[in-house]
Amino acid sequence: MTTMTLAVPLELKHKMETFPEMNWSEVARQAFMQRIKDLEFLKRFKSDSTLTEEDALRLGRELNKNLAKRYKKA
Repeated sequence: MTTMTLAVPLELKHKMETFPEMNWSEVARQAFMQRIKDLEFLKRFKSDSTLTEEDALRLGRELNKNLAKRYKKA
């Protein structure tokens, strides 16, 4: 296994130190793995998609607008 050094803000380090029972290396490993899985999924999805970037942006704007309406009503 390789060793990696991460920089975290001092405030985060202090908060992490309040939970000494946590294996923060394992938490980081799991977070890295999850992000890699997400990126691999998006890469596969993108390669199979026929949407253009313009289509994706338009759909994103429509989704944001509809979500804003939904939450404004609530």
